[in-house]
Amino acid sequence: MKTFYLFISFCLVSSITTFAQIDQKNRVIILTDIEADPDDTQSLVRLLLYSNQIDIKGIVATTSCWLQHRIAPESIERVIQAYGKVHPNLLKHEAGFPKPEALAALIKNGLPEYGMKGVGDGKNSEGSEWIIKTLEEEDDRPLWISVWGGVNTLAQSLDQIRKTKSKKEAQRLISKLRVYNISDQDDSGIWIRNNFPELFYIVSPGDYYGTATWTGINSYIKGIDNSSISNIWIAQNIQQNHGPLGAEYPDVAWGVEGDTPAFLSLIPNGLNEPEHPEWGAWGGRYELYKPDFSKTKKGSSIVPIAPETRAIWTNTVDNYTPYIPKEYGRSVKKDTITFKDNKVTLWRWREDFQNDFAARMDWCTQPYEEANHPPIPELTHSNRLTVKSGEAFNLDAFKSTDPDGDNLSYLWFHYPEESSYKEKIDLGAENVHMVNLRAPIVEKKETIHFILKLSDKGTPALSRYKRVIVTVLPN
Repeated sequence: MKTFYLFISFCLVSSITTFAQIDQKNRVIILTDIEADPDDTQSLVRLLLYSNQIDIKGIVATTSCWLQHRIAPESIERVIQAYGKVHPNLLKHEAGFPKPEALAALIKNGLPEYGMKGVGDGKNSEGSEWIIKTLEEEDDRPLWISVWGGVNTLAQSLDQIRKTKSKKEAQRLISKLRVYNISDQDDSGIWIRNNFPELFYIVSPGDYYGTATWTGINSYIKGIDNSSISNIWIAQNIQQNHGPLGAEYPDVAWGVEGDTPAFLSLIPNGLNEPEHPEWGAWGGRYELYKPDFSKTKKGSSIVPIAPETRAIWTNTVDNYTPYIPKEYGRSVKKDTITFKDNKVTLWRWREDFQNDFAARMDWCTQPYEEANHPPIPELTHSNRLTVKSGEAFNLDAFKSTDPDGDNLSYLWFHYPEESSYKEKIDLGAENVHMVNLRAPIVEKKETIHFILKLSDKGTPALSRYKRVIVTVLPN
């Protein structure tokens, strides 16, 4: 009986938390060249498992440089049908998963034309009109366009807005757009950036995929454990014995889930702050500047590299030393190897988001008691602190809990690339719920980003985060 009441209590807490976040859900429309590569189907399977935490407003079948003359909305429908078969079981774990019929109604068609050939007078499509219709809704939240293929459907929407709306109304609508385009897969991306210079746009531009931030999701990194992107891991944790949705997850052909970074940062996990790409998140970290790709070598895409005429959110670098487990004594220590490049900004979180994916795949078939659920970090203080130069303060997550009653591990660290203060900060024992610190001596106002990674010891181990921004004022 005690177990039953605990279970009900945890479910109520989970439901209250989920419903409390409804107003904070990020809106998104997906543009996918599904069937150009199996990775779009892979990403769609993952996306649907977060459809209770991300407000999906549309899934548009598009073309790309790899699929120039047709679109495949039927493939989107097939994955949603599989989702419908596991939908009742997903609701046992978290509230808010939309009905499959509601998701199916969001499937829209772009034009089966490539790039700028599909933009201009008479080139409206169901997809381009749907973007405009969604933008015109009475909703102040930004509308994210998650681009997995070509972006000409959005280009057509923008062209129509510019031609049919007043300047003031066009500016209002466009200001609500946020674009994450993994890399240009048609020539309409650079057209958008050149013609709408104020548009919020994240991209690793050009056609040289080898240097793109998003490839951190599937790159083999020498010196770390890459097992969570291995074919064996995928088969065991996603594809097999995980119900109809897992059965729809195709084998890797080129690279696993290359499109997933375009929505990973929209998942509410305590770390992700989509409006701040410079802060770093599951989808990588990006800075706003005008890049110079004049020396970039031609890669495998057929999209020509064009010079950027404006600042965009694009590749930036992290200097990252992983923490690794110790057999005796303090449970973690810093590795002896440090990594430094733009892909690091994404793959540093890879084990966390892969485990999260695997746990949600378990939700497709397992009862609540036999699956793992993420821990709930809670601070004893505000996530924004102001201290004086040299002043003592502490960071404390003592109130953190786990819905399954799992033991919790804490890891606090300073993220210098996000902070104005770049110098090393000694946290002492970083793996305790509270760390005692003293503010550095500063001559001007500085900000310091501290991240708490809270992990349970369930299977698979799941992590959630808290970001604490400390402002240090000079004396």
